[in-house]
Amino acid sequence: MALTQSGSTRDGWSSRTAFILAAIGSAVGLGNLVRFPAEAGANGGGAFVMFYILCVILIGLPVLLSETLIGRHGQAAAPESFRKVAEHSGKSTAWEHVASLGVFSAFVVLSFYCVLGGWVLYYIGTFVGDLFSTGVVGGAFSDSTVAEVEALFPAMISDGITTSILDLVFLGITLFFVARGVSGGIEKVALYLMPAFFVLLVGITIYGMFGGAMGQTVDYLFTFEPEKLTGPVMLAAVGQAFFSLSLGVAGMVTYGAYVGRNVNLGVTSGIIASADTMVALLAGLCIFPIVFAAGLSPNGGLGLMFQTLPHAFQEIPGGSLIGLAFFIMVGFAALTSSVALMEVPTAWIIDRFRFTRAVASGMVTVFAGALGVLCALSTGVLAGFHPLAFFPMFEGMGMLDAMDTLTGKITMPIGALLTSIFVGWIANKRLVDSENGLGGALHVFWRFLVCWLCPIALAAILLVGVFPSFIE
Repeated sequence: MALTQSGSTRDGWSSRTAFILAAIGSAVGLGNLVRFPAEAGANGGGAFVMFYILCVILIGLPVLLSETLIGRHGQAAAPESFRKVAEHSGKSTAWEHVASLGVFSAFVVLSFYCVLGGWVLYYIGTFVGDLFSTGVVGGAFSDSTVAEVEALFPAMISDGITTSILDLVFLGITLFFVARGVSGGIEKVALYLMPAFFVLLVGITIYGMFGGAMGQTVDYLFTFEPEKLTGPVMLAAVGQAFFSLSLGVAGMVTYGAYVGRNVNLGVTSGIIASADTMVALLAGLCIFPIVFAAGLSPNGGLGLMFQTLPHAFQEIPGGSLIGLAFFIMVGFAALTSSVALMEVPTAWIIDRFRFTRAVASGMVTVFAGALGVLCALSTGVLAGFHPLAFFPMFEGMGMLDAMDTLTGKITMPIGALLTSIFVGWIANKRLVDSENGLGGALHVFWRFLVCWLCPIALAAILLVGVFPSFIE
């Protein structure tokens, strides 16, 4: 527990383990299970993977630690924590607006992220139905053709009523845990769902060792071919390292505010980044053996999870059961991330307006639900609605794609870039040193990274995101 400015007791993590699991849950999500395999598939496999791991160490981890130490020092919602660090450093408190941008990003991402969570719920229900109708033996969807299985996804996203309802259901589940507080709700999600997630992930990966093309997968993911390490591949790896750790949405600033002074942030940040990277690699080892065994292509974006994999489950023994376990695992990961996303604006409302947690989280849910329904409908009846088309980079994009692009290519990179500048150049060095838990050469190396390499890399992500022709 910590004290707020008003002197009231502030909820917090019950233990270091709870914080680590919650932080891992925040980072581990659809970015690991969907984006990483898709990016690896689109960028040549091994060269991308090796450079991605390097980027997590040199860029992701320094920014992750930067966000966490700001939150732990401020012991408040993200903007207030930034303001406190700036104030205690003798700098302008206008730096709090960096975190305000993060709060905005978290809210927008939550709105469309729950739409994707609803898609996962749809596939869980689909595999449950298939399991009852066809049984455990044999492949999934045995009564359907390949074309019919692949048509499930476009049919689902074009059905605005179904996707809107599932979006609100997933959002409601997220609200249930956030409204119960840090130790009473958010922590419980982490303590129970993250171990279950890892059990399922490891179990399906082991299945792939014996029932899938694991040898081909290992060659694909870990054979380094220097000629494939092009400029676009390197930038894709930097971007994946950034997105994989959910940086730029003030999530780790918010979670850091609930951490006690007895926790070494340097060590725990290393554990969080390592676990997140391990999940991404295991996701590749989990998904690609099944895909390769079915003779399918690893390059498919969202279609890799929602079209290619269901097709692959047709080809393997026990496909219905393995498919159900897979999508339950994805659902666990999506929920831990959505809980973290909702907590960011909820904590800000509580600190800024002194509302109760129930009211604050309810407000976030109502507005995120409204925006989420528009995103859900944007792949169906509102497909012709392009809300940001007056900006060239958003031309032709529906609501969901526009919100994804706005946050992923603009607001999140800006937030992470300014955070690294703030910690590296603006915040008092003694204050930062007292919070980061590092010493000796490791501290010197971290400061070099956060002052120089991270801003340059994040600026490159932002530049290429806004002006993609730079790498064409």
